[in-house]
Amino acid sequence: MTAKVGAVVLAAGQARRFGGDKLLAIWRGQPLVVWAIRTALGASEGPVIVVVDDPAGAVAALTADWREPRLTVVEAADHALGLAHSLRAGLAALPETVDGALIFLGDMPRIPPAMGPVLIRALTDGKLAVAPMFKGRRGHPVLVVRGLFPDIDRLEGDSGAGKLLGALGSAVALVESDDDGILFDVDTPADLAALSDSKRPG
Repeated sequence: MTAKVGAVVLAAGQARRFGGDKLLAIWRGQPLVVWAIRTALGASEGPVIVVVDDPAGAVAALTADWREPRLTVVEAADHALGLAHSLRAGLAALPETVDGALIFLGDMPRIPPAMGPVLIRALTDGKLAVAPMFKGRRGHPVLVVRGLFPDIDRLEGDSGAGKLLGALGSAVALVESDDDGILFDVDTPADLAALSDSKRPG
């Protein structure tokens, strides 16, 4: 099937385990969130929504530096209630012309640049979502069709789309990846230190 796909980058949150704003932590000369946004922009020609906790904050300012018309910053006023609320805000901001959305996490800088297009190509008729797999573990980004947006809208707290996808069975297309970057997120300073020994393709 041919689908118009947008992207949502989740970049709101407290980062309590990191001890500061981890999305602004520098890896290879750029804040972590910049890597996520770049990958989202390269995934398709559709709109990219960056969900933040403060529309006047540093992450929002970074997006302004791009001067990219496809990029929109959206505030998740209730982000403190959990990831589901940020995801809800991001999906709601996508135009109705979008058939689905790739969901990126702002603290995952090692997503392979080619992964987004691979997932879009794997979205065939009858599938409601597509996710990458590395050695049996499902990773990110995840592609969901618009038909799932109402179900995601009913999620609460820190529940992302993962539990929902787990209940969809064969309606989820799984794409094997040879890159563990689809699993690697930064929660602590130790995770960031480990990035120095890792490689980002592309």
